[in-house]
Amino acid sequence: MTQQGVRWTADQVLALAPDAASRKAGSRLGAAGPWSEAGSSDEGTVWGLCKGSGSKPYQTVIDIAEPSGPAYKCSCPSRKFPCKHALGLLLLWAGGDGAVPPGQPPDWAEQWIKGRRQRAEEKRTASAPGSASGTADPEAARRRAERRAVRVTAGATELEQRLADLLRGGLAGAEQAGYGLGEETAARMVDAQAPGLAARVRELGAIPASGPGWPVRLLEECALLHLLDQGWLRRELLPDGLADTVRSRVGLPASADGPPVRDRWLVLAQYDTADVKLTTRRIWLYGADSGRTALLLSYGAAGRAPELALPVGLALEAEVSAYPGAGQLRAALGEQFAPPAPTAIRPPGVTTAEAAARYGEALRGDPWLDSVPVTLDRVVPTPDGDSWQLADADADTALPLTPAARARPGLWRLVALSGGAPVKVFGECGHRGFTPLTAWAEGKGEVVQLC
Repeated sequence: MTQQGVRWTADQVLALAPDAASRKAGSRLGAAGPWSEAGSSDEGTVWGLCKGSGSKPYQTVIDIAEPSGPAYKCSCPSRKFPCKHALGLLLLWAGGDGAVPPGQPPDWAEQWIKGRRQRAEEKRTASAPGSASGTADPEAARRRAERRAVRVTAGATELEQRLADLLRGGLAGAEQAGYGLGEETAARMVDAQAPGLAARVRELGAIPASGPGWPVRLLEECALLHLLDQGWLRRELLPDGLADTVRSRVGLPASADGPPVRDRWLVLAQYDTADVKLTTRRIWLYGADSGRTALLLSYGAAGRAPELALPVGLALEAEVSAYPGAGQLRAALGEQFAPPAPTAIRPPGVTTAEAAARYGEALRGDPWLDSVPVTLDRVVPTPDGDSWQLADADADTALPLTPAARARPGLWRLVALSGGAPVKVFGECGHRGFTPLTAWAEGKGEVVQLC
């Protein structure tokens, strides 16, 4: 399908924005007023000149045909990707009212498109199996893995002793220690090359300040950390799948060595989480033919959006390969055969009771799992005292929304979409409740992103 036949919705465009400020600024530029010489090509290029504060207009070009999501180039000084000009141009193009007519790209746009596509092809060739740059010394890799395993084992043994000291001294001392409770121990786990252990230890320091009931939550997290420690120290006794999960949770790198699965993958949801060092993007996919759900992870430096971007509600034909581990849904995006395009695919849904049972079953393979992806069928968002829940329209059951979901503007978009009628909702179901990410109204093709 040529890109001229593909029109995204405004929501799908704005879902690419790196933050709320860019979303607002891009919306203002989604009209024809500031644009000149805008155009698009059958090869998936959109370009235009946007009048700014300077004497020269900003040159903006977007490669929509890139299978891993659109790529952007703008002469403005913004460090955000996409910038407000790219968002505005995409909104103008998505409007389909003739403001971005078909044509031939100007030289400045053509040069950038050819250059980046050539670099992308060279990168794919270099990473292909059997290529010189993709060949590594397996014996050297084995020795590095053994040395790291020794360091992780030493770190896990030290962590066991520190957990025992904490419990022996009593949890009351944790409140006085505050954030210092986990920082020094976390640094020791970083030295032991166990970033997964370091992250969980660091979270312990925030629990005493998390409000009433914190001793119970602290004890629960200590128990899970102890379980992970013991899983690593006794990994030779575990089933292969669970042992792989332990390695992943500890923070050891792994490759997506599962067999490639080619499918039409519906983009269910995309959202970012950030800390002071890293922005993590999570993209949920659903395979129309395989019925599988897969998670793509992409990373960017703090303050910068990750490179991979797939608009929610579109589908792409591609291969994905799973990472090892029992119950692990993470996958790597492989060869892509067509850019994302609109689709009528919808994932099948389950009841609220089945969703809770699905999370319980997933804990067998991964006891440290916070949530599982679930699509709920025919649920109605309803108030529950000071909180909200998703009530099953056909049964006397419901799932409470997580505190994070109740604080998001997406909750009100979900309520407005429902209007008291049942809707289909995709999200994450875990021990804290349900976090809605995407919703569809019954009998309508509209996709509403909630995150």
